[in-house]
Amino acid sequence: MIFRRKGKNDDEPATSGGFFGDDDETVEADDAEEAAPVGRSAGPFDSTEVDAESLEAEDRIDLGALVVTGLPGMELRLQVDEASGDVQAVLLVLEDSALELRAFAAPKTSGIWSEVRREIASEATRMGGTASETEGPFGTELVLVVPVEDPEGQIFSQTSRVIGVDGPRWLLRATVLGRAAVEPDAAPPMEQSLRNVVVVRGPEPMAPRESLALRLPAGAQAATEEEA
Repeated sequence: MIFRRKGKNDDEPATSGGFFGDDDETVEADDAEEAAPVGRSAGPFDSTEVDAESLEAEDRIDLGALVVTGLPGMELRLQVDEASGDVQAVLLVLEDSALELRAFAAPKTSGIWSEVRREIASEATRMGGTASETEGPFGTELVLVVPVEDPEGQIFSQTSRVIGVDGPRWLLRATVLGRAAVEPDAAPPMEQSLRNVVVVRGPEPMAPRESLALRLPAGAQAATEEEA
Protein backbone atom coordinates (compact mmCIF):
# COMPACT_ATOMS: atom_id res chain seq x y z
CA MET A 1 0.00 0.00 0.00
CA ILE A 2 1.34 3.44 -0.90
CA PHE A 3 0.75 6.47 1.27
CA ARG A 4 1.01 10.15 0.55
CA ARG A 5 0.87 13.21 2.76
CA LYS A 6 -2.44 14.99 3.04
CA GLY A 7 -2.52 18.50 1.70
CA LYS A 8 -4.06 21.45 3.49
CA ASN A 9 -7.17 20.73 1.46
CA ASP A 10 -8.16 17.04 1.68
CA ASP A 11 -9.66 17.26 -1.81
CA GLU A 12 -6.33 18.36 -3.23
CA PRO A 13 -5.01 15.77 -5.71
CA ALA A 14 -1.83 13.90 -4.91
CA THR A 15 1.28 15.52 -6.26
CA SER A 16 3.65 13.65 -8.52
CA GLY A 17 7.18 12.76 -7.56
CA GLY A 18 8.64 10.87 -4.59
CA PHE A 19 7.46 10.91 -1.01
CA PHE A 20 10.74 12.42 0.18
CA GLY A 21 11.53 15.00 -2.48
CA ASP A 22 11.65 15.96 -6.12
CA ASP A 23 12.53 13.36 -8.70
CA ASP A 24 14.90 15.69 -10.51
CA GLU A 25 17.33 15.67 -7.59
CA THR A 26 19.96 12.97 -7.92
CA VAL A 27 21.94 10.93 -5.39
CA GLU A 28 25.65 10.73 -5.89
CA ALA A 29 26.47 7.05 -5.36
CA ASP A 30 30.16 7.69 -4.68
CA ASP A 31 29.37 10.24 -1.98
CA ALA A 32 26.89 7.88 -0.29
CA GLU A 33 29.43 5.07 -0.34
CA GLU A 34 32.15 7.20 1.22
CA ALA A 35 29.76 8.33 3.96
CA ALA A 36 28.99 4.77 5.07
CA PRO A 37 31.84 3.35 7.17
CA VAL A 38 31.56 -0.19 8.57
CA GLY A 39 29.77 -0.55 11.91
CA ARG A 40 26.76 1.04 13.66
CA SER A 41 28.56 4.21 14.76
CA ALA A 42 27.22 5.88 11.59
CA GLY A 43 23.77 4.29 11.92
CA PRO A 44 21.25 2.85 12.10
CA PHE A 45 20.72 4.37 15.53
CA ASP A 46 18.81 3.66 18.70
CA SER A 47 16.47 6.46 19.76
CA THR A 48 18.60 7.01 22.88
CA GLU A 49 21.52 7.89 20.61
CA VAL A 50 19.68 10.71 18.82
CA ASP A 51 18.55 13.95 20.42
CA ALA A 52 14.81 14.63 20.53
CA GLU A 53 15.06 17.71 18.32
CA SER A 54 16.73 15.70 15.59
CA LEU A 55 14.01 13.03 15.79
CA GLU A 56 11.40 15.71 15.13
CA ALA A 57 13.21 17.14 12.11
CA GLU A 58 10.98 17.84 9.13
CA ASP A 59 12.75 15.35 6.87
CA ARG A 60 12.20 12.43 9.29
CA ILE A 61 9.08 10.28 9.06
CA ASP A 62 7.83 8.84 12.37
CA LEU A 63 6.43 5.33 11.85
CA GLY A 64 6.37 4.30 15.49
CA ALA A 65 9.15 1.79 16.07
CA LEU A 66 11.06 3.15 13.06
CA VAL A 67 11.88 6.74 12.15
CA VAL A 68 13.11 6.96 8.57
CA THR A 69 14.75 9.65 6.48
CA GLY A 70 14.43 9.15 2.77
CA LEU A 71 16.47 10.45 -0.12
CA PRO A 72 15.24 12.77 -2.89
CA GLY A 73 12.88 10.97 -5.26
CA MET A 74 12.32 8.07 -2.85
CA GLU A 75 8.83 6.71 -2.16
CA LEU A 76 7.60 5.38 1.17
CA ARG A 77 5.32 2.34 0.93
CA LEU A 78 3.85 0.42 3.84
CA GLN A 79 2.92 -3.25 3.88
CA VAL A 80 -0.38 -3.42 5.77
CA ASP A 81 -2.24 -6.53 6.89
CA GLU A 82 -5.67 -6.21 5.30
CA ALA A 83 -7.43 -8.12 8.08
CA SER A 84 -5.98 -6.30 11.09
CA GLY A 85 -4.88 -3.03 9.50
CA ASP A 86 -1.50 -3.38 11.21
CA VAL A 87 1.60 -2.06 9.45
CA GLN A 88 3.95 -5.01 8.99
CA ALA A 89 6.90 -3.55 7.13
CA VAL A 90 8.29 -0.35 5.64
CA LEU A 91 9.40 -0.23 2.01
CA LEU A 92 11.61 2.56 0.66
CA VAL A 93 11.60 2.60 -3.15
CA LEU A 94 13.99 4.48 -5.40
CA GLU A 95 13.68 3.85 -9.15
CA ASP A 96 14.10 0.08 -9.62
CA SER A 97 15.52 -0.67 -6.16
CA ALA A 98 13.83 -1.08 -2.80
CA LEU A 99 14.68 -1.46 0.88
CA GLU A 100 12.30 -3.37 3.15
CA LEU A 101 12.58 -2.66 6.89
CA ARG A 102 11.29 -4.71 9.84
CA ALA A 103 12.24 -4.39 13.51
CA PHE A 104 12.07 -6.99 16.28
CA ALA A 105 12.67 -7.17 20.00
CA ALA A 106 15.86 -8.86 21.19
CA PRO A 107 17.34 -9.88 24.55
CA LYS A 108 19.34 -7.43 26.64
CA THR A 109 22.39 -9.65 26.77
CA SER A 110 23.05 -10.63 23.16
CA GLY A 111 22.10 -10.01 19.56
CA ILE A 112 20.03 -12.50 17.58
CA TRP A 113 21.09 -11.79 13.99
CA SER A 114 23.46 -14.78 13.74
CA GLU A 115 20.65 -17.13 14.78
CA VAL A 116 18.01 -15.47 12.60
CA ARG A 117 20.42 -15.48 9.67
CA ARG A 118 20.80 -19.27 9.82
CA GLU A 119 17.02 -19.70 9.91
CA ILE A 120 16.52 -17.44 6.88
CA ALA A 121 19.18 -19.39 4.98
CA SER A 122 17.51 -22.69 5.85
CA GLU A 123 14.13 -21.41 4.67
CA ALA A 124 15.60 -20.23 1.36
CA THR A 125 17.12 -23.67 0.82
CA ARG A 126 13.81 -25.35 1.66
CA MET A 127 12.15 -23.22 -1.04
CA GLY A 128 14.62 -24.54 -3.62
CA GLY A 129 16.85 -21.48 -3.56
CA THR A 130 20.35 -20.72 -2.36
CA ALA A 131 21.74 -18.62 0.48
CA SER A 132 25.32 -17.46 0.84
CA GLU A 133 26.96 -15.37 3.54
CA THR A 134 29.07 -12.38 2.63
CA GLU A 135 30.67 -9.50 4.48
CA GLY A 136 29.05 -6.14 3.77
CA PRO A 137 29.17 -2.64 5.25
CA PHE A 138 26.92 -3.76 8.14
CA GLY A 139 28.73 -7.01 8.87
CA THR A 140 27.73 -10.52 7.82
CA GLU A 141 24.72 -10.53 5.51
CA LEU A 142 22.93 -13.02 3.28
CA VAL A 143 22.55 -13.11 -0.47
CA LEU A 144 19.44 -15.10 -1.34
CA VAL A 145 18.44 -16.46 -4.74
CA VAL A 146 14.97 -17.98 -4.56
CA PRO A 147 12.37 -19.06 -7.13
CA VAL A 148 9.39 -16.69 -7.41
CA GLU A 149 6.19 -17.05 -9.40
CA ASP A 150 4.92 -13.98 -11.25
CA PRO A 151 1.18 -13.21 -11.81
CA GLU A 152 1.30 -15.06 -15.15
CA GLY A 153 2.56 -18.23 -13.48
CA GLN A 154 6.12 -17.95 -14.80
CA ILE A 155 8.91 -18.96 -12.41
CA PHE A 156 12.02 -16.81 -12.16
CA SER A 157 14.88 -16.35 -9.72
CA GLN A 158 14.83 -13.36 -7.39
CA THR A 159 18.03 -12.13 -5.76
CA SER A 160 17.98 -10.18 -2.50
CA ARG A 161 20.39 -9.04 0.18
CA VAL A 162 19.26 -9.57 3.76
CA ILE A 163 21.05 -7.36 6.28
CA GLY A 164 20.69 -7.68 10.04
CA VAL A 165 21.73 -5.01 12.53
CA ASP A 166 21.78 -5.86 16.24
CA GLY A 167 21.03 -2.89 18.47
CA PRO A 168 20.25 -2.47 22.18
CA ARG A 169 17.34 -4.90 22.70
CA TRP A 170 16.37 -4.86 19.03
CA LEU A 171 17.14 -6.38 15.65
CA LEU A 172 16.63 -4.35 12.50
CA ARG A 173 16.24 -6.57 9.44
CA ALA A 174 16.67 -4.90 6.06
CA THR A 175 16.13 -6.58 2.70
CA VAL A 176 17.58 -4.97 -0.40
CA LEU A 177 15.55 -5.76 -3.51
CA GLY A 178 15.73 -5.01 -7.22
CA ARG A 179 18.75 -3.62 -9.00
CA ALA A 180 20.51 -2.63 -5.77
CA ALA A 181 20.62 -6.29 -4.74
CA VAL A 182 22.65 -7.34 -7.78
CA GLU A 183 24.50 -4.22 -8.95
CA PRO A 184 26.93 -2.67 -6.44
CA ASP A 185 26.70 0.74 -8.12
CA ALA A 186 22.99 0.93 -7.25
CA ALA A 187 23.39 -0.13 -3.60
CA PRO A 188 24.74 3.04 -1.84
CA PRO A 189 21.40 4.93 -1.69
CA MET A 190 19.74 1.90 -0.07
CA GLU A 191 22.62 1.49 2.37
CA GLN A 192 22.55 5.19 3.26
CA SER A 193 18.79 5.02 3.85
CA LEU A 194 19.40 2.11 6.23
CA ARG A 195 22.02 4.11 8.11
CA ASN A 196 19.52 6.96 8.50
CA VAL A 197 17.00 4.75 10.35
CA VAL A 198 16.32 5.34 14.04
CA VAL A 199 14.83 2.43 16.01
CA VAL A 200 12.45 3.34 18.85
CA ARG A 201 12.45 0.21 21.01
CA GLY A 202 10.55 1.61 23.99
CA PRO A 203 10.92 0.50 27.64
CA GLU A 204 8.18 -2.14 27.72
CA PRO A 205 9.15 -5.81 28.11
CA MET A 206 8.76 -7.85 24.95
CA ALA A 207 9.49 -11.41 23.95
CA PRO A 208 12.56 -11.85 21.74
CA ARG A 209 11.64 -11.72 18.01
CA GLU A 210 8.33 -10.00 18.70
CA SER A 211 7.72 -7.38 16.01
CA LEU A 212 8.08 -3.78 17.11
CA ALA A 213 4.86 -1.89 16.41
CA LEU A 214 4.73 0.29 13.31
CA ARG A 215 2.08 2.89 12.51
CA LEU A 216 1.01 5.14 9.67
CA PRO A 217 2.90 8.43 9.41
CA ALA A 218 1.13 11.54 10.58
CA GLY A 219 -0.78 13.31 7.83
CA ALA A 220 -0.76 10.33 5.47
CA GLN A 221 -3.60 8.66 3.64
CA ALA A 222 -3.85 5.67 1.36
CA ALA A 223 -3.27 6.44 -2.30
CA THR A 224 -5.86 5.46 -4.87
CA GLU A 225 -5.04 2.80 -7.48
CA GLU A 226 -4.66 5.53 -10.11
CA GLU A 227 -2.20 7.44 -7.94
CA ALA A 228 -0.27 4.27 -7.12
